[in-house]
Amino acid sequence: MIEAKTEAMGRALLFDIDGTLADTDPLHLKAFNQVLGPRGHVFDHARFSRELQGFANVAIGERFLPDEAPERRASILDEKEEVFRALVAGQIEPLPGLMALLDRADAAGVPMVAVTNAPRLNAELLLSGLGISHRFKALVIGAELPHGKPHPLPYQEGLRFVGASAETSIAFEDSRTGVQSATAAGIPTIGVRTSLSHADLVAAGAVASASAFDDPQLLARLASTMAW
Repeated sequence: MIEAKTEAMGRALLFDIDGTLADTDPLHLKAFNQVLGPRGHVFDHARFSRELQGFANVAIGERFLPDEAPERRASILDEKEEVFRALVAGQIEPLPGLMALLDRADAAGVPMVAVTNAPRLNAELLLSGLGISHRFKALVIGAELPHGKPHPLPYQEGLRFVGASAETSIAFEDSRTGVQSATAAGIPTIGVRTSLSHADLVAAGAVASASAFDDPQLLARLASTMAW
């Protein structure tokens, strides 16, 4: 085990949470419509993926609640997050193949980091709901940094926490902003097709895409890159 961990130095797997570890985006869409719908903003899946998915709440508030004071924007979007947490409670299921992949990474001594624009309460709820909080060496919250996604800083921080190299690591993302953030940090990024198509994810900068973590081509890429 010591040898495996030594070999893994410099490599890491970095994961977004919503829509990547679990397919939670439909519940976010429902929560946004419940809270922003009465304020004149109704979203279908396509509009959600373009204008909401992966964005931090500060940016969403600035765009869709421009006439509200910043404190009021934050309060309205906190309400949205409360609705989401109520909707998702007891309904958190991992994407196919996730648990086996985490087991493989642990056995190989490859550290894992969660990197998200979600509020900390949401992130911790989802990780604990999946029973995988202990798997991650760090949880990076974009809103707690000077810049969230699509800026590279969240992923740069994730790499820093585990002393990993961007070039020999892999990130997993489901949103345009997330892919842009990870690739801007220099990390080869796999797009997860829970909401966006292969073409959308590659256009954002992903090197490949997968439907879930049991995708044979993904597993072959990981075996080669992670040398496990």
